[in-house]
Amino acid sequence: MESIFEFLFKYRPVVFERGEFMLGSSWPLAAAYLLGFLILLPVLWSYTSIKTRSHRLDHLILVGFRMGGLALLIFMLLRPLLVISTTVPQQNFVGILLDDSRSMSITDSDDRPRGDAVTEILRQGSKLLEDLGDRFKVRQFALARDARRISSAADLTFNGRQTDLGAALRSARQELSGVPLAGLIVVSDGANNGSTALTEELLNLRASGVPIYTIGVGKEHFDKDIEVQKVEAPRSVLKGASLVVDVLVAQTGYAGKEVQLQIEDGSRIVSTRTVKLPEDGATTPVRVQFTVTEPGPRIVKFRVPPRDDETVKENNEQQILLTVDDAREKILYVEGEPRFEVKFIRRALEDDENIRVVVLERTAENKFYRLGVDTKDELVAGFPKTREELFAYRGLILGSVEASFFTHDQLKMIEEFVSDRGGGLLMLGGGHSFDQGGYAGTPVADALPVVLAADPGSVLEPEFAEIKVMLTPFGRHHPVTQIADGLESSANRWSELPPLTTWNPIVRAKPGASILLSGRAVEMAEPLVVLAYERYGKGKSVAFPVQDSWLWQMHADIPVDDMTYETLWRQLLRWLISSVPDQVSVTVSNEHPMPGEAFDVVAEVDDSTYLRVNNSVVTAYITAPSGEERTLPMSWDIEKDGTYEVTYKPEETGLYEIRVEAQKDGAVIGSRNMYLEVADASPEFFGAELKAGLLKRIAAETGGRYYTSRDVGSLPEDITFTESGTTVVEQKPLWNMPVLFFLIILLLGAEWSFRRARGLV
Repeated sequence: MESIFEFLFKYRPVVFERGEFMLGSSWPLAAAYLLGFLILLPVLWSYTSIKTRSHRLDHLILVGFRMGGLALLIFMLLRPLLVISTTVPQQNFVGILLDDSRSMSITDSDDRPRGDAVTEILRQGSKLLEDLGDRFKVRQFALARDARRISSAADLTFNGRQTDLGAALRSARQELSGVPLAGLIVVSDGANNGSTALTEELLNLRASGVPIYTIGVGKEHFDKDIEVQKVEAPRSVLKGASLVVDVLVAQTGYAGKEVQLQIEDGSRIVSTRTVKLPEDGATTPVRVQFTVTEPGPRIVKFRVPPRDDETVKENNEQQILLTVDDAREKILYVEGEPRFEVKFIRRALEDDENIRVVVLERTAENKFYRLGVDTKDELVAGFPKTREELFAYRGLILGSVEASFFTHDQLKMIEEFVSDRGGGLLMLGGGHSFDQGGYAGTPVADALPVVLAADPGSVLEPEFAEIKVMLTPFGRHHPVTQIADGLESSANRWSELPPLTTWNPIVRAKPGASILLSGRAVEMAEPLVVLAYERYGKGKSVAFPVQDSWLWQMHADIPVDDMTYETLWRQLLRWLISSVPDQVSVTVSNEHPMPGEAFDVVAEVDDSTYLRVNNSVVTAYITAPSGEERTLPMSWDIEKDGTYEVTYKPEETGLYEIRVEAQKDGAVIGSRNMYLEVADASPEFFGAELKAGLLKRIAAETGGRYYTSRDVGSLPEDITFTESGTTVVEQKPLWNMPVLFFLIILLLGAEWSFRRARGLV
């Protein structure tokens, strides 16, 4: 198509894109031509007589043909021009960035590695390189995590672990900043898995007037490939926790086939799931369940065994680093009256070494029974009266206890326990909870995931209902509801459980809440909320408005050795306090660093009331896989309260331990450990198809063009038409374009043919 365009319009499309149209004739001469055209109009109109209405139409058509031909002739006499800037030969530089990353080893380009296509395009002595050398001074760079100078394409190794287009473009631009630069050429598959902002660098290049010309290498769609795209899982869990992890699997060429997704903890396969692959190009989410039983850092792999005919076999596996904590976490359970729920929840957790429920049970007016306390002074004065005392717990359960039992300050403190401290709040059903407990309009109601219907301050009479509990579609896949081995077995087990009772008919959850369990009562038209939760501030809140979940342990239909009740409560409470922050929390800027790649360690420090601390001494102790430990003081980020940072550059591969300790006035505020794996893994094989859209965007936003191996021959000439570097202005005449002569001949021929057809000759 481009050759046809050039034949008709004399020049290639890029000349019209870059050039500025103008007329070569002087304005007086142009005005004379226009005046002559206007004088000729009456003549053209009257050159034949008008006899009938049909003749009038013929007359108009013939006048149109002659006016069109005359207009084209006057346009040619006005000497139209394209004014365009072109580079001065051998006075400008061009930078060529050749992709040197591992994805260049993929064999999908005419049954050969992409790297072969790169070296062939720009090998020493190639026509493209010679044409560029005739016009410019050429500098070549290897493109990976940044850009490094090379003498020729023969220096490429295709072993770069990462492609950072933003950093590479910036590096090449800076190295060529002292010379007249006509443009940059990027030969790549479009992978961009680095951390540098590409958009910002494109804006800099555009502001500098440096266009980027991109050449795409590889296929946009693989023929056959399976990819484990993503794994979503928590970073830390309690020992013995049952995890439900979301895995995204994509494929092309295997639609409808079944594959095995294997989950490996170390050398053990802990779970296997059969996955039916979706249609080509689609992604299917897979939820897998497994239990972690060994404490410490665990590397868990999610793997689909590769097939012999896959294009890329390196993308069939993803792994996560999971920290399994062997701590014993405390949950405060406040109950307003003696009832079986306390006894059976404690019994369900008595063998759990990682969860301890501390009970404050009211036995009479101003009299309490304490269970599970650490010291004789714990809760001796009843419910905590200070943030420091309450915030020492990671979770809070409110049983059948009315809102008036608490002071307003305590109600506000419960809300802050969730929003500020990040704790987990669970409200159980009963005659003195939810609406019936007068919680409407209180700060606690703000934190709950359900809508309370009563007016603020009012107390409703309990409304008894027996409900059959059912899984919701969302709850079917949630880790809390996995009470049997496998998703199907859990769903079947829920349908078999006996009904429960409630005094709190909750029918609405808040817009941001999720409902895991619902229920039906014979006497009520609407389904009831049985188990719902939402994120609130830093923490989460849960509503479980049933009063006798213990029936799932003691009902006559439940076998004596059935563990459904124990499993549910262990999972519910473990999940309730999952991700609850300590006084010192630690994150890293890059969770998958490679050797030699620096990352930031970021710590947030709170005091015992979970208010940010700015004047503490914070130190990071980083232990490398070899056992070498470095002590790094962390600096306070003055723009963020309680936030401290330090940069670390790992040199070894393996597992690093990062321990951060905060002190104030010589006393330890708190400490936190985390683990980080530094691996020589490469993201280059994930999403490894040619990203033609990204390369086209890079070219379009900087004023360049996108090419493939088929049309790259026009690149050297295209770069000459630029305003960057050392240029001269050229005028390219348009009056003698073949298309103008063809149009004049076409109009004359059309007029003669029309006159002949209408008998006017």
